[in-house]
Amino acid sequence: MVKEKKINLISANMGYGHQRAAYPLLKLSGDEIITINDYKGIPDWEREYWIKNLEAYEKVSRFKKVPLIGGVVFSVMDYFQRIKPFYPVRDLSKPTLQQLYFFKLIKKGLGKDLMDKLSKTELPLVTTFFVGMYMAEEHNYRGNIYAIVCDADISRAWAPIYPKRSRTKYLVPNNRVKERLVMYGVKDKNIFITGFPLPLENIGDKQEVLKEDLSRRIMSLDVSGVYRKKERVLLKKILPDVSDKLSKKAINITFAVGGAGAQKEIGKEIVTRLSSQIREGKIVVNLVAGIREEVKNYFEKVIEDSKLELNRQVNIIFHEKKIEYFKLFNRTLRKTDILWTKPSELSFYSGLGLPIIMSETVGSQEDFNRDWLISIGAGIDSKDIRYVNEWLPDMLESGRLARAAMDGFMNAENQGAYNIENIILKNKI
Repeated sequence: MVKEKKINLISANMGYGHQRAAYPLLKLSGDEIITINDYKGIPDWEREYWIKNLEAYEKVSRFKKVPLIGGVVFSVMDYFQRIKPFYPVRDLSKPTLQQLYFFKLIKKGLGKDLMDKLSKTELPLVTTFFVGMYMAEEHNYRGNIYAIVCDADISRAWAPIYPKRSRTKYLVPNNRVKERLVMYGVKDKNIFITGFPLPLENIGDKQEVLKEDLSRRIMSLDVSGVYRKKERVLLKKILPDVSDKLSKKAINITFAVGGAGAQKEIGKEIVTRLSSQIREGKIVVNLVAGIREEVKNYFEKVIEDSKLELNRQVNIIFHEKKIEYFKLFNRTLRKTDILWTKPSELSFYSGLGLPIIMSETVGSQEDFNRDWLISIGAGIDSKDIRYVNEWLPDMLESGRLARAAMDGFMNAENQGAYNIENIILKNKI
């Protein structure tokens, strides 16, 4: 049965972040995500431009780990998309070189073919990639325009080149992003704090799925009962199903690499350093390869070399199609106790009650995502990976990870997808 299409949902096939933010809105878009750099009928010159753009970004992201020169090359790229310090509060509405570059291409026709096609529907256009907003405004899209922001703080690139004239309405994850957009010249009345759109299948209509998973997770992570004893009143009020019994269930760790396949070596270290606990049935590890077959093959070799059992002691989360991968990943999160990843858009998944162990940041926006995760209590910096078999048990024994899970649930918005739907379709603006 074909679902009714209520919005034109625009994203970009660049890593996972933009499409992961679009995924929870599929029911509004007739199960269609339109990728601006890879849609059916895209002009050849546009496709070629985007392919070269993506290849360059991924090469630099992977090149970062090359001693000395790798960091320098990445820093140059990151400089042009950096987020400036928030204080002192000041006018930051002047366009950046990055924006001027994109606008030059858009004026030459980048995105015009797509916007002309979609304008005929006059449906609301919802984009999770800022260039989609540029295109819609420059090429006079007929319907309303909405931009979903995918980070906890943002660069000037997210605001239009002429923000005072802009008719785009922003759906943002937190108050800091709203404050940033105002500094970039966007009108306050066009900014709505909704929270990041999280997968509906991990929440439920009334948080029943989320609370069921979180209750089980708290009992697994609080191995000595320290946290439950200290926060008994809070837990009884919010999660009455949490008991005082000590869990004997294996700790389930999910490690996710970035869209460019960066940091896969950390997954190897996790499996290698925790191999004894994995064999003893104390830990289960899920290695997230995403849609990258070369990362899947790398993880398979890691498991083989460690003499561990695939799909029992260590699982690999992989699918060649991105939407199917998201579905697999979201199902995996339901049994996950600890999410280990760099602070990308997955930072917002702390709202599902997932404690996040943060690996090294990649790019300016992830530095700010890390700061946000620490500020709400849901994120913990990874310590020296060589000694994870020592420090991870200490974290579990202290109740620190259980606290991080609860802090994420309480302090990170988890109703983003529902809030966005209300704003777009019910005109609550």
